[in-house]
Amino acid sequence: MLTIWGRLNSHNVKKVAWFADEIGVPYVRHDVGGAFGMDAAYLAKNPNALIPTIEDGDVIMWESNAILRYLAARYAPAEMWPADPVARALGDRWMDWQFGFANAQLDAFVQLVRRQAGQRNGQLIAKSAEAAGAAMQILDRTLAAQPWLSGVRFGVADVPMGVYAHSFFTLDMERPDVPHVRAWYDRLRERPAYARSVMIPLT
Repeated sequence: MLTIWGRLNSHNVKKVAWFADEIGVPYVRHDVGGAFGMDAAYLAKNPNALIPTIEDGDVIMWESNAILRYLAARYAPAEMWPADPVARALGDRWMDWQFGFANAQLDAFVQLVRRQAGQRNGQLIAKSAEAAGAAMQILDRTLAAQPWLSGVRFGVADVPMGVYAHSFFTLDMERPDVPHVRAWYDRLRERPAYARSVMIPLT
């Protein structure tokens, strides 16, 4: 059985737990990182001292998007990992694009979720919200032309930004009008696996 190591309030762990559930791969998950810490046994698996890490038989993997690609290719290639290299690459680029978005939204997330109201820096929140909103406008233009980041149907390329879309629409910050991103997010919210692993309180 697949083992996922990492606390579920991490965006990167949410990606892996949601996707494993989405493609029907049974797993067990152990809380690691943050308040749960990391012991020597975990660090032997992932010397980067980051989460998540998976164990799948003899395979040990870290880096969340690499894990997603591995799971898609191994367990759901027909549904989630297009054989056509062009189709695959056009979706795959959004998986790496997500890291830039994560950096843009980070200050707003930290200030609004992990700081008490009296300790928040409004300038940091506003700057971060503006950067995240500008990035979402780029995403919006793509989703105006196709229903999913993966193309004509849901696929692995929708997962990384799908997790961040939830925090984007949940955080109490200014947002531009991005109707196509909103419609895509609403479609994600209809997926039971997304609701279970992603639509949880931000902490």
